[in-house]
Amino acid sequence: MEIGLAWVGALLLVEMVDYGVGGRLDAFGILPRTWPGLVGVITSPLLHANFAHLTANAGPMALLLAILFSDARYHPKTSLALIWLVSGLGTWLIGRPAIHIGASSIIYGLVSFLIVASLWMKSWRALFFSIVVFFLFGGLFYGIFHVSAGVSWEGHLSGALAGVWVAWVMHGR
Repeated sequence: MEIGLAWVGALLLVEMVDYGVGGRLDAFGILPRTWPGLVGVITSPLLHANFAHLTANAGPMALLLAILFSDARYHPKTSLALIWLVSGLGTWLIGRPAIHIGASSIIYGLVSFLIVASLWMKSWRALFFSIVVFFLFGGLFYGIFHVSAGVSWEGHLSGALAGVWVAWVMHGR
C-alpha cells in the first residue's frame, strides 16, 4: 500500500506545483505524432487538469498499485514501467491532436493487466484479485468507447491494450 500512497503523494505534489504555475505543466502532456510530444509519454501520467481529475485517478491508482506490488510474481516494477511506456506510446500514435494528460491510461493498463495476467499465473490469489478488480473497475472499459470532450479515450484504449500485452509478455509466453 505504501507504493500506492507514495504515488498519490507524488501526483498531489505535481498538481500543487502545476496549480502554482497556472497550469503550465500540462503542456508537458502527450501531443500525438510530434517530437516534443514524446516527452509526454513519460510525464503525462503525472499531470492532471485539476484537483477533481487528480481525485478521480488517485483512489483507483493507489488500490491497483497496492495489488500489483503485493505479489512479486506480477513483476511489479517491470510491469508498471512497460504499461507506462506502451500506453504512452500508443496514445502518441493514435491520439487526436490535443494534449493528453492524466494517469487513467495506467489505470486502464493495470486493470487489464491484473485480469489477464491472472489467467496465466495459475494462482488462486491472482484469480481472486482479478475478480475483485473486474467488479470494482470493469465498468471503466466503457470509457474506451464513450467519447466526450476533454477525455482521452485514446489513452484509455492504449492503456487497456498495453496491460493485455504486458500480461502476455510477462506471463503468457
